[in-house]
Amino acid sequence: MLQKSRIIILIVLAQFLGTSLWFVGNIVVPQLPISALQNPDAVGDVLAAVQFGFITGTLVFAVLAFADRFSPSKVFLICAILGAITNLALLLPGVQYQTILSSRFSTGFFLAGIYPVGMKIASDYFEKGLGKALGYLVGALVLGTALPHVLNSFGLSLDYKTITAITSAFAALGGILIGFGVPDGPFRKPQQRLSFSGIPQLFRQKSFRAAAFGYWGHMWELYAFWGFVPLFITYYATQNELLLNIPLLAFGTISIGAVACAVGGHLVSRFSSTKVARFSLLASGICCVLSPFSLQFPPVLFIVFMLFWGAVVVADSPQFSTLVATQAIPEYRGTALTLVNCIGFAITILSIQLLGHFALANDLRYLFLVLAAGPIFGVLSLGRTNL
Repeated sequence: MLQKSRIIILIVLAQFLGTSLWFVGNIVVPQLPISALQNPDAVGDVLAAVQFGFITGTLVFAVLAFADRFSPSKVFLICAILGAITNLALLLPGVQYQTILSSRFSTGFFLAGIYPVGMKIASDYFEKGLGKALGYLVGALVLGTALPHVLNSFGLSLDYKTITAITSAFAALGGILIGFGVPDGPFRKPQQRLSFSGIPQLFRQKSFRAAAFGYWGHMWELYAFWGFVPLFITYYATQNELLLNIPLLAFGTISIGAVACAVGGHLVSRFSSTKVARFSLLASGICCVLSPFSLQFPPVLFIVFMLFWGAVVVADSPQFSTLVATQAIPEYRGTALTLVNCIGFAITILSIQLLGHFALANDLRYLFLVLAAGPIFGVLSLGRTNL
């Protein structure tokens, strides 16, 4: 038990350090002294570059089955160090806009060897109790995602050179912790040779399809919700003529998801990953439907509503990853996690873009109704099965 506790602590810490390359970019990029970044669209393109890099990376890693054919700990180590190096390109003298785009895309590419590979490493150690382990792992990442909002709420500003250097050092340290502190797990079943038949084999299994489709429904809602939470809170405050600390409430709405992931992981031992994921999907879907009416809530009730939504919208994430890992063919577990992440994050781009266009053309009170399609699809995909 002590050994497993040490392992999960190292994995969670290393994942948090490694993925700081991703979420800290939201703080760093707007500060870069490039004239092109005075255009909000250009800033958006740079922030999106890391997302496209991650999608490209996960697709390559899935097709070539890197995490299944090679030691996942070594893959994590190499990608963390390469990601740290590409991140440092932001500090090159006279850095240009195209260099920034290339840096963020490359960083996203190598993050594909950190986030899903970290979950693969955890699944190789926790044949039982994986839902609990991933609850802590995803929870740490949720907390990192909320970080820019809490800095904004207190008006804190960090020098971009300092924070870029620190995050690169963090990522390299995370890689070292995994590469030298976490050997390949006892339940790892390596793939002996590259086989392109693995992906079709995965999707022939009904249970795997249910887990993957449920995850994709969850992803349709999650990142779009996180991205537009500040706008929705601002709209509520404007409509009700209230003075709210919007960044702080946005931080609370997102960061409470970290607690929810951990709590959901503990509930798995009493219920199951399927039941926890299904409840979270249902609850967040209901919140989508109720969102137009929430604008009429008194402030205390509105805050409680947003905190509840922030909890349930992500509590299913580690449990879907658990279901994907456990329902996958053991030799293709790393490929399964990477591919499902790839498609999931591609879906987030679609839902975010759709919500952005919807916000420009429609009444903001109906903004989140669009997201209800994700939970509905996810619940229908799970059906009544208990995977």
